[in-house]
Order: sequence, then structure tokens, then C-alpha cells
Amino acid sequence: MAPAYPASVFLGGELKVSASGPASGLRGHAARLTGILLMLGVAMLARIPQLSGPERSKLAERFHFTRTTLPVAKARPERTVRPVHPSLERLSAWISAVGAAVALNDLDGDGLSNDFVSVDTRTDQVVIGCVPGTGERYATFELDPSPLRVDAAIMAPMGCLPGDFNEDGFTDLLVYFWGRSPIVYLRRADIAETDRSIGAGSYAPFEAAGSLQTWFTNAATLADLDGDGHVDVYVGNYFPDDARILDASAGGTESMQHSMSRASNGGRDHVLLGTGSAVSTSDAAPFLESPHGLADLIANGWTLAVGAADLDGDLLPELYVGNDFGPDRLLVNRSQPGKISLSLAEGRKGFTTPNSKVLGHDSFKGMGVDFGDVNGDGRLDIYVSNISNQFALLESHFMFVSTGDAKVLKAGVAPFTDESEPLGVSRSGWSWDCRLDDFDNDGVLEAVQATGFLRGNQSRWPQLQELAMGNDDLLERPGVWPRFQEGDDLSGHQLNAFFVRDARGRFHDIAASVGLDEQQVARGLATADVDGDGDLDLAVANQWAPSSFYRNDAPKSLAFLGLHLLLPTRAEGPNTAFSVRSGHPEPYVPHRAAIGAEVRVELPDGSVRVAQVDGGNGHSGKRSPELHFGLGTLPTDTELPVTIRWRDGAGNVRQRTTRLQPGWHTVLLGSAPDSEGTR
Repeated sequence: MAPAYPASVFLGGELKVSASGPASGLRGHAARLTGILLMLGVAMLARIPQLSGPERSKLAERFHFTRTTLPVAKARPERTVRPVHPSLERLSAWISAVGAAVALNDLDGDGLSNDFVSVDTRTDQVVIGCVPGTGERYATFELDPSPLRVDAAIMAPMGCLPGDFNEDGFTDLLVYFWGRSPIVYLRRADIAETDRSIGAGSYAPFEAAGSLQTWFTNAATLADLDGDGHVDVYVGNYFPDDARILDASAGGTESMQHSMSRASNGGRDHVLLGTGSAVSTSDAAPFLESPHGLADLIANGWTLAVGAADLDGDLLPELYVGNDFGPDRLLVNRSQPGKISLSLAEGRKGFTTPNSKVLGHDSFKGMGVDFGDVNGDGRLDIYVSNISNQFALLESHFMFVSTGDAKVLKAGVAPFTDESEPLGVSRSGWSWDCRLDDFDNDGVLEAVQATGFLRGNQSRWPQLQELAMGNDDLLERPGVWPRFQEGDDLSGHQLNAFFVRDARGRFHDIAASVGLDEQQVARGLATADVDGDGDLDLAVANQWAPSSFYRNDAPKSLAFLGLHLLLPTRAEGPNTAFSVRSGHPEPYVPHRAAIGAEVRVELPDGSVRVAQVDGGNGHSGKRSPELHFGLGTLPTDTELPVTIRWRDGAGNVRQRTTRLQPGWHTVLLGSAPDSEGTR
């Protein structure tokens, strides 16, 4: 049976019914009747299949989440809208609709990702604390950027990216903003080696771009882009560089996007190459900005999401860039050490495929991205969040499933087809971050989405629809926009989506049945096994409201494999041997995550599990870097072949196969030559 695409896809010009001759004739009436019947049929196909009560209960019994609120630092006056440039005042709520962010990671070095970083939009604080229920190891605190300049009147934090940027084995933090370039907070090793708790004084701030610049960043991710063995940062920007978006005292007129679906007047994306070197002075940084060779049409999109994953097997990560007002971009990585080279790849259109369903030919609203193997073929697929309100700017979310022909990427062809409609994940609402993770350990990935835009009492959907259908030439003029101010509503009362697959392979949203029925406008999603019990927990960043942590209280009856993949620190040197130990990393011993490393697990039934260490993919939520594989009913004493591929500190590609039983393991990916050598 052909995929049941939404009615709006066909009614956008793909399906046309016309009659020759006078409309009053029988042929005209017949044509009109045929058209009506066809449209009704398409509309019926567009309805989302519903589960019966017993079916929903059966799916839901495998999951249960318990919600607590993420703690805040020192109380400050709160607000629910930001001051903006005078020319943008009529749409101040629209401009103020981003910034909530959350990350889960091991910040204090105890071996578990039981620490959080949260950007609280109500106060513009970047808050660090212990995840609720994991013990009070230190007091919740706020990051302090001084002596660097962060002017609250014209700058606001948008997200935080944890990572070991100077390779000393301690987790650092990169905070990105609207109104300035990112700040990297390096963990002070002199304090970390003697004090196991952390606080504002544990970090030293540096300009990530070398000097203060005016950027408007909404997404960033870590990856070894040039293959030199050091982690780099791809920075995705939104408003044009040097704009004055949050400056309420500025003159002149600011510009919005010049098109709803083909805008290329946004901020320029940047690549910060990591050096892996120690930093000891305030005017230095562990990055060097590098040109990436992308044309303005590609590099100046309105970026809301970035994801990095190796899709063709060379351990150079490709980049998926999700743009708000133009097509998303899949960038093929041809880089060499010290030289970034990225080229565009696009999908191919079939005879019946709508343009918007072809990778790289969508129109707008790319707001979240994640990677995972959704069909169990051993290849990563791409999950993308968009706006998917029924009869309201519906383009659909995407599930780009790999066709398996990775070699064509270098020829500029994206080997993916969108299967979101037959899989059941094409529609849920106005969605942001998205995650593919296995929350019940059955070996099948669930799909989670942060949902909602403006929460208020006055619906502004009619005005938004009129704006979206208007003349693109007027869009960049904020004076022609309708009112989007405090109190207005656009999809402000939707629930986050939690898609679970049924026995037929179709996903169904059962969030309201498993304890994920919080009604807020959410932005970021972060996952981690914060308590080390073998299942993944979830943190949700809410816009203009307290953010939430959901402890996974699902039944612990299924097996899992958890991996901490670590690279040697700078102090350990290049000749560290490959080693494996059961359990989590040794507490308070410096260690750094092997961002981009790839794992393939072979099960006795011939099936495989694949994943890569995530360096911060998505919008404003950052999962922890551990790898987690659900193994279903596999006996816990089964030994599984686990093949690991990674780049060592010198950029050499290495591979090692080991045998591991279910449970948590820590693997040090040594650089010393071993029996399987270097490739």
C-alpha cells in the first residue's frame, strides 16, 4: 500500500482536477464531484491511525516516568518575554521564543552523567547542578563569565555544550548566545585535582572564537571534523552577524528572513577547529576558526539544529543542518587535518514523491535532528523535527531511512528516503529537539520530541497562515508582520511526543499514558542513565517555565549494554594501551569521551545494534556521550562481539573487536599499536 501522505501535501499542487467545457454541464459537475471525492479520500488517508484502549495500555505498560523540577540557582527577577529592538517590538514574543536548553553529563568526575546544565530563559542564567535524586554532591550554582563581557541588555544564552576541549580529562562547557560569540568555560585542573565538588570558581572563561564577535547562535555540536584527532565545534547561527536583535535602545530597522522557504540572509555558520592544547592565559582559546568553503546560499541559513554523524564509513562525520526558513542541508565531509571541506548532498525525487519529502528540498522549519538505526539494518537513519500542525503549516517531520548505498554521498547524492508517514512519526505538532533512544531496553528505538511554540490565550494561527501565504518580498520587513506578543498563542498547549512502535512496526504517541503529559512549550531534550541502573532518563528544557527531569521507572526486566568509550588524556600520552573494565569509569580519575567513535554489536540471532558517540546533536538539548543498547531478553551471561572504530589522538583510524557481556563497561581506546593495527 502506498504511503498515506498528509492531505496538505497533495493539495499544494501535486493533485489537480479540472474540467473542459462549461462548469454548468454534466461533465463539469462530474469533474467537481470527482475532485471532491478525491479530496475527501486524501483527507481520510491523512488521519493518523489510532490505537484502541487495550493496545495503548499494552504499549504503555513497558514505560513509566516520574517527573521532578530541575533546581535553580540564586533567585532573580523573572520575565516571560525579552526586550527587543524597537523595530521588532510587534513580534517580541516570536523573537523571544528560543533559549531554553539542557545538557546531561559527568561534570564533577564521579563516573556518572548525573549532572545537568540548564539555560533558564526566565533569568538568562546558565545553571549547573546535581540531577534530582542523585545526591547533593555540591550546591547548585550559576556560571560566571567575568571578566568576559556578557551584557544582559543585549545578550542572552541559548545553549550549553559539554566537552573536554583541552584534553586534560575534565569536562569543560561551551555556552553559545544571541548577541555574542560563544564562551568556553575550561574546568580548572588545579582545583579539580584537589577538590571533588564544583562551583562557579571551578571554571575559567575564554572567548571561543578568539575575540568577542556578534553572533546569534541556536545550535552547536562537537565532532572531529578534520580527522586530526581533536574535537571541533560546528556553530549554527540564526540572525545575521552584527545584528542588534536584543538591543531595545538601538536605532534603525532590523531584518527578518527574506523568504519563508528559501531564506539565505541569516547568520553565517562557523567551524572552530580544536587544537587539544592547554590554555593558560585569558587571551587564548583551544580553537582556531577555519573557513569551510560553503557558498553563502548554504552557510547563511537560519539554523536551528545541527547534527554530526559518519554516514559513509570513513570516520569523518557528515553534518545535517536544520534550517528554519529554507531547506535543510546534508554536508558531506571531505576534510583533511587543518583544512575543512564540506560539500552538499541532496536526495533524489521519485515520480510520486512530493518535493518537500526529498532530503535537501524541504521548505522550512528544520528544528531538531538525531541519528539512529530505526529499521535494524545496521545503518544510521536521520530523524528531523519540523512544524506538523494539522492544516497549519504542515510539512511533516522526517524519518530519512538509509537506502544503504553510502558510496553515492561523495557524488552529492543523499541515499535516504523519507518514511515518516508509514512509520507514524510524520505529525505531532510544533516540535523542536528530537531523540531516538531505547527507553525500555527491548532493542527498538523510541522517538521523543519537544513540542510547542508560544503559550498564551489568544490564538494567532490565522495571522501566521496569512503571513506564510503572503509575498516573500515583504517578509524581511518586520513592520508588515502581525502581532506576536506576550499573551498570544501558537501551539502553546501541546504535549511533548513519545512515539513507541507497535507489533506491526508503526509508531504511536503515548506520552500521556507514561507520565510525560506535562503541558509546557519545550525546546531541548537530553538523555542519560543518570543513576547507572541500566535505563535512560530524560531531561526537558521548557521555555519561560521550570525545566523538568523524568526518572525512568520502567520495569528492569530486559538486558542492556552500556559503554563509556574514552580516549587517553593529554597527560596519559600517545602510547596508552586498549583496555576494558566492567562498570563505570573510576571516580575522580580524569577521562574524556571518544566523540564520534562507532560501535557495532552483533547479537546471537544475527541482528545488530549500531551507534556513534554523540557530541551534542540537535537543537538545545545535549545527551550524555555514553552509548546505550537495549538487548531485550538476552541472557545476562551472553558474550557479544563488539566492534569499535575510532580515531586516536593523532587522527589515525583504529578498529578493535572485543567480547562483552550485558551491563556497563568502560573502554579505554588506546593509541598504542595492537594486534588489529591501524588502518
